[in-house]
Amino acid sequence: MVKSNYIIELTNITKSFPDKVVLDDVSLSVKKGEFLTILGPSGCGKTTLLRLLAGFNTATSGEIRIDGEIMTDVPPHLRPVNTVFQRYALFPNYNVYDNIAFGLKLQKVDKKEIEQRVKRALKMVGMTDYEHRDVQSLSGGQQQRVAIARAIVNRPQVLLLDEPLAALDLKMRKDMQMELKEMHRSLGITFVYVTHDQEEALTLSDTIVVMNEGKIQQIGTPTDIYNEPCNSFVADFIGESNILNATMVRDRLVRFMDKEFECIDEGFGENTPVDVVIRPEDVYIIRNAEAAMFHGVVRSCIFKGVHYEMFVDTPDGYEIQIQDYNCFEPGEEVGMMIKPADIHVMQKERTENHVKGTMVDATHVEILGEVFECQEQANIEQGAEVDVAFNFTAVELTDDSEDGTSWGIIRFILYKGDRYHLTVRTDDGENIYVDTHDVWEDLDEVGIKIAPSELRITPVKSK
Repeated sequence: MVKSNYIIELTNITKSFPDKVVLDDVSLSVKKGEFLTILGPSGCGKTTLLRLLAGFNTATSGEIRIDGEIMTDVPPHLRPVNTVFQRYALFPNYNVYDNIAFGLKLQKVDKKEIEQRVKRALKMVGMTDYEHRDVQSLSGGQQQRVAIARAIVNRPQVLLLDEPLAALDLKMRKDMQMELKEMHRSLGITFVYVTHDQEEALTLSDTIVVMNEGKIQQIGTPTDIYNEPCNSFVADFIGESNILNATMVRDRLVRFMDKEFECIDEGFGENTPVDVVIRPEDVYIIRNAEAAMFHGVVRSCIFKGVHYEMFVDTPDGYEIQIQDYNCFEPGEEVGMMIKPADIHVMQKERTENHVKGTMVDATHVEILGEVFECQEQANIEQGAEVDVAFNFTAVELTDDSEDGTSWGIIRFILYKGDRYHLTVRTDDGENIYVDTHDVWEDLDEVGIKIAPSELRITPVKSK
């Protein structure tokens, strides 16, 4: 039997709690010796996934294989992995040497071998002269090195790292990132790293797994994830972006901001709604507005150390973010240009809301956990299951959650150049999507209103 090239294989992993699905049918393979980073916002399921790999949690369903062996129900101490935690989890009453040697002593490894392996691990993390130091006297960065040494001294096939640099200051984080990268190169073992820091993921990884709401959004190299995001969430989460609603006129021609632009994308069809992503560094800004593709007025200009970051308002009401080495003063009229290769076209994830509902009577439908008024549906029986569609602009949000037919919490905000595209988690756990010019904050509790004329109702055909 040919052995797999993958050290880790996760197949259809689901992890559910009574009130929430944390991981939803996740499948993932990790190559031997790879530095793989699981990246996503808080609550996306990345730490739960790492804990399942380590054996600290049990999957509701699915299979975990490590080095070809099924590990789904194997306890942590019998898995060929070690974990480095965000808060280090060092023993405060032990010195550096004893902290690192702890696991080896439990395994009853020979005393001489323990000494050799501890010294080798200390050398690897750059702490050769610290073996007799009290761990509480060490800085955060030094404690993190000890935690990594304690993990690698056991010679795991896989090293799991759960936001290990989150407690460090910015400069120390940067230094430790470089040291981790060098450690990975010299050790040659597989690293699985969890973080919510996009720059850290781009710096360290061979492969990045972007997660949101318990699902994998995209897997790819840092270059692929940055330059070719598969959807608007990935484009927004990885780096700065201008994300705009657009229409694919035909192959290699896309329309946005009420203008047509040549691009290099094909295969989207004709007159198809799409999203476009343009990175701020790919917008060329010039002082001769008449010679440009489009123009606007600089609203703000901030020096960021390497470049200037500017926001430019166009006459059509769009806001464009630009990064450039030259400074353009607020109030200055400028021209802007975009090369075809710098316009990235993405399939829209959705073009309208669709929710399941039940007809209460001819003029009322139950959706989102509440009863909404609708236009008369004389041809649909009471109690029938229905699909209810409504546009993103049809939803009115109020700042009083009781001042609506239903209510929800804003979970994600995406700026689309001239409006905000919001994800609202309703009281019954459904997601709806809202386009608005109003400014809201993440986790705001809002009331939800939808006019009866905006609800388009069709019966669900029984199978």
